Amino acid sequence: MAAQEQYEPSRELLAASEAFLDAHPKLKWIEGFAFDINGVPRGKWLPADSAHKLLGGGLQMPRSAVSLDIWGRDIENSPLVFASGDSDGICMPVSPICMAPWHREQTAQLHMQLFEADGSVLFADPRSQLQKVVARIERLGYKAVCATELEFYLLREGADELGHPRPVSDNDSDLVPSTDVYDLSELDSQRHFFADVRAACEAQDIPADSIISEYSPGQFEINLLHCNDPVKVADQTLLFKRLLKGVARSHGLRVSTMAKLFGDLAGNGMHVHLSLEDKDGNNVFDDGSEEGTDLLRHAVAGMMATANDAMAIFAPHSNSYRRFQESSHAPLNLCWGYDNRTVTFRIPAGDSNARRIEHRIAGADVNAYLVLAAILAGVCHGLENRLQPPEPVEGDAYQMECEEQLINTWSGALDKFEESTLWKDYFDPEFVDLFVMLKRQEQAEIASRVTDVEYESYLQRV
Repeated sequence: MAAQEQYEPSRELLAASEAFLDAHPKLKWIEGFAFDINGVPRGKWLPADSAHKLLGGGLQMPRSAVSLDIWGRDIENSPLVFASGDSDGICMPVSPICMAPWHREQTAQLHMQLFEADGSVLFADPRSQLQKVVARIERLGYKAVCATELEFYLLREGADELGHPRPVSDNDSDLVPSTDVYDLSELDSQRHFFADVRAACEAQDIPADSIISEYSPGQFEINLLHCNDPVKVADQTLLFKRLLKGVARSHGLRVSTMAKLFGDLAGNGMHVHLSLEDKDGNNVFDDGSEEGTDLLRHAVAGMMATANDAMAIFAPHSNSYRRFQESSHAPLNLCWGYDNRTVTFRIPAGDSNARRIEHRIAGADVNAYLVLAAILAGVCHGLENRLQPPEPVEGDAYQMECEEQLINTWSGALDKFEESTLWKDYFDPEFVDLFVMLKRQEQAEIASRVTDVEYESYLQRV
């Protein structure tokens, strides 16, 4: 979408929303919201009789609302705040009205995108950056087919005696250290929670697929089905994260997608599966072989060449970097391979017509719009420059000497992102500057805090 174009919701979206309203005459509330740069929903609750106002672009929010830091504070010196009078933009619907069934009263939600006051694209809304990259890959003649796999912890209400979160679990891990991976009893113990998650997904047209118990007590993974609309995939992923948290609260539980919630337990990742279709819907990574096509290798090479430039997006928080540990299923070395979960970019085994790349860097704490935008920018970079990757890795990539490693510090990732010329090409330059300002502010705040372990280590001893 060009910057000067004015957005209007589709007839299908409006018709589906009207049909929903007709079918729910006892509706009490509607939540209108957009996702900010950190993937946090920002919006308002309105009475149900305000539905047509919302659908018509009658909801206004400050343009700065999508660029708040993780604590909800304005970015100092942001061009969207005092420099421009902290002016309003308008929120326009991008998904139909649907039920948010975890609420006690009948409540619906309307997912929106924040635009300029005249209806043109607002660079600060992260959804617009994904739209920009998707348009570029489509100009090459391809559609990206994506799917996400989201890991999360299901937690008990309240903390333990040390103030730490407590995962739910059917196993007594205090007696015998164990993992819960693929443990059906863990799923069975939370059957009512997952039944409500499934029902909420159906109500919101979110294509949830398999559910598995992951490595650690209280850790689970739910996969979403693939789609050839990356913006829709990112929409569904962020709405799904919100849905999980809402359903958990209705059960007296909590969900966390923090990247490394417990120092001695598995981190939460968000793997992304990707292939490309041509205009006839053919998978251009498939040549009938296990190796795949030259286009697949160009895409892998582009992802490898841009991974460190994008590390601040794949690992956007201070805590994100705790997840990258040896033999943890989070990648360390920048490499690729076939059916190998120790590499950064994995080509899964299976039918050749489903040949794809699994991108294994991102944590579950990310903004899906920006992650898919960064991945697709890497794919574009590889295709446009016909890049070639090194030889695929076989065996344990953690034990191998690779040419390059992933950046493993927040400051290093932000420095690389800020210095990169890549993002000034694929993203709006104003967005790049805003992202760096936001993350530098968060970094400074966290650096100013003295931690408990510092008091425990130094208060009486030095």
